[in-house]
Amino acid sequence: MSVGEFTYDDVGATRERPGHCPPGFHALHVRTRLGEGEAVFRRAAEAVLSWEMHRALGVGVTTTADRAAPDVDVTVTLAGMIKAPCRVVWTLEEPRRAGWAYGTLPGHPESGEESFVVDRTGDGTVWLTVSAFSRPAKWYSRAGGPATRGLQQAYARRCGAVLRDLAAGPDTE
Repeated sequence: MSVGEFTYDDVGATRERPGHCPPGFHALHVRTRLGEGEAVFRRAAEAVLSWEMHRALGVGVTTTADRAAPDVDVTVTLAGMIKAPCRVVWTLEEPRRAGWAYGTLPGHPESGEESFVVDRTGDGTVWLTVSAFSRPAKWYSRAGGPATRGLQQAYARRCGAVLRDLAAGPDTE
């Protein structure tokens, strides 16, 4: 995949090489149990693919499309003032897995890639896995040091909690 405007070289690595973390980057991997059954999976997958999970987090989300798709631009606004421009690098919609990843663009406080994947295991359990590799790209991200990584971990855990609530419903299997 071409790097284009991306602020890192390993574009697509969260799909092509899961768990890969380039030298100089910090890895993130947070897995959250969402529930069980096909209905939970369908609701969770739709919430991830349609930006509903991100909007329910309480962050600003501006996109160039209603659903995640390769080359869709996404800007997440944190605390009403920190803008984080990204571009979707891959998506997947399979019977038991759905999700996408975005890569950072110039102006993002970090440099790297983050994926959000919902999967339904053989026993019917539905999970959200947030995986990323990143490094600071702005002075304030560098100044935050370990606290910045702690905020990223908290954000990934919050994604799981919010998605668990969105995926719950009366027809949960």
